Amino acid sequence: MTPENFIKTNAALNHAPLVPEITLYLASEVVPLWRATEDELVEIGVPPPYWAFAWAGGQALARYVLDHPEIVRGKRVLDIGAGSGLVGLAAARAGAATVLSADIDAFACAAIALNAAANGCELAITKDDLIGTPLAWDLILVGDLFYERPLAERLLDWLVPLGVPALLGDPGRNYFPKTQVEKLASYSVQTTRDLEDREIRETGVYLLSRP
Repeated sequence: MTPENFIKTNAALNHAPLVPEITLYLASEVVPLWRATEDELVEIGVPPPYWAFAWAGGQALARYVLDHPEIVRGKRVLDIGAGSGLVGLAAARAGAATVLSADIDAFACAAIALNAAANGCELAITKDDLIGTPLAWDLILVGDLFYERPLAERLLDWLVPLGVPALLGDPGRNYFPKTQVEKLASYSVQTTRDLEDREIRETGVYLLSRP
């Protein structure tokens, strides 16, 4: 089964609660999709389907971008660890000159392409791991990527000295930085207990400050 067929079979077009303007292929039932991925695709090493859920940090960051289009308008934007592509799609909608959505999961890349088509948006997609590489971007968007230590450390080691403004959306994950961030906005994001430990997550959007 191709990634595109898997996505269309196991997810349906829907809207994230905080960002109803954007249509996404989302899992209507969380547990069956995780089991389908494990049972059907474990032999080829497919990672968990993070692309099938609108995580709180991504929703908050997408909402902030749509409500403050001047943040991205006319700029070259990178959405790193893009998942469903929600944040990058928000940037495209808000008038970014170019958007690159990057995710190392081939299924996420397929989902981003399907979601872009569903929204009539144009953006570039890459499966390359861009963390650690020098990039010519005007703004980097990071939605909900501080959920594990190795990834969080790699991100910060790259972003802090890079010299490119970075906006972070995060609901208080364990490895979100405690310093060098300026809170720009707060949102109450509806989630599900299948994914989170509560139904509403208080989620912030932050600007990563330079040393």
